[in-house]
Amino acid sequence: MGAVKTKRMPRAVREQQMLDAAVRIFGQRGYMAASMDEIAELAGVSKPLVYLYLNSKEDLFTACIRREAAALTEAVRAGVRPGLPADRQLWDGLRAFFAHTAEHPDAWSVLHLQARTHGEPFAGEVAAMRAEIVAFVTRLVAVAAREAHRGPDLPEHEVAGLSEALVGAAESLAAWANTTPGATARQAATTLMNFAWSGLGNLMRGQVWTPPTDEA
Repeated sequence: MGAVKTKRMPRAVREQQMLDAAVRIFGQRGYMAASMDEIAELAGVSKPLVYLYLNSKEDLFTACIRREAAALTEAVRAGVRPGLPADRQLWDGLRAFFAHTAEHPDAWSVLHLQARTHGEPFAGEVAAMRAEIVAFVTRLVAVAAREAHRGPDLPEHEVAGLSEALVGAAESLAAWANTTPGATARQAATTLMNFAWSGLGNLMRGQVWTPPTDEA
């Protein structure tokens, strides 16, 4: 019998197929439990071809993290329309974030859970993505402060802290929404806006909570 012929396709297309399969396996089984055999089978290629294209399991996982981190940040940026008030921009960004994480649960598992729990360099890749999103939110909070004429009054470290807290809450809420039947991206975004923006609104109006003065 003659050799079995496989369909030829551009390297870039074949590599994306491998990454698609890897994200699914890593997201559902975890980094340690995932095998290159499973990934190759799901991608419809031989295991040696996966190694030829992506060198090792570690390099494959890193490539998955980078691709999915870029896709998530691009989705958030694309969802925000410049020129709108800060609260509308944040609302649009949150909806885009929760919609993307809901539509790509395996990718979110790779970014939020797997990459963070297996040390460097994986955690560093996710930290870089997170820093970009935090910087984006920081700019929105700064815009809100300027719109409320509180720009000079709101300390830079407080803006940074608020942004970190908001991104952390979004990450936790996305993990919850992806495992809660019936939870939608819109509901998750609404919940976080009600939780966070109401407090931010008070802060912008100068209505701040202060610690009690009778503490030891």
